[in-house]
Amino acid sequence: MGRNLDAELLDRWTDLAGPDARELGEDLVRRYREPHRRYHTVEHLSAMLAVIDDLAADATDLAAVRYAAFFHDAVYSVDGGDNEEASAVLAESALPALGLSPETVAEVARLVRLTAGHHPAPGDRNGEVLCDADLAILAADQPAYTAYTAAVRAEYAHVPDDLFRAGRAAVLRGLVDQPHLFRTPIGRARYDEAARANLSAELATLA
Repeated sequence: MGRNLDAELLDRWTDLAGPDARELGEDLVRRYREPHRRYHTVEHLSAMLAVIDDLAADATDLAAVRYAAFFHDAVYSVDGGDNEEASAVLAESALPALGLSPETVAEVARLVRLTAGHHPAPGDRNGEVLCDADLAILAADQPAYTAYTAAVRAEYAHVPDDLFRAGRAAVLRGLVDQPHLFRTPIGRARYDEAARANLSAELATLA
């Protein structure tokens, strides 16, 4: 599948941004292929775009949401730093050259920053779609969820077990404590129950 997926993502990118933007699309796909990534990869990006397709009717600016998906993990370091901020800054620097309006560029950057905490404000329909798509993996079936957690652990292989378990548990509790994990009607109906079950089961292993 590998390189075929790269081609599919490039096709999606050029459908969105135009053929003249292909070089930027190739750079973005290369970033998601960086060797230190185990979960934040082209597979994650492709899955996220598929969920956005399913939730498309809930967005007010679908193009901005799709641009944000391509950029949301464009910068991904496991050694500290604010990946979402750096990814948003990359979008702010790269997108004006494509002829996007300042308003659209600002919206894309805002959405990328939103993925740091996944807390869209009520009525932020673009943010709701993007965050639901980013979190949809939490509702995966058991084999896929196990593969996801293993991939996340592999990205942080340099972190000792006790520190990783504490950090991971804090992240999961922050998600579980949200009154609504998913914000779109489809996302809530399709993902919420399974995601909470997965999160609770994983938290039990981290106790």
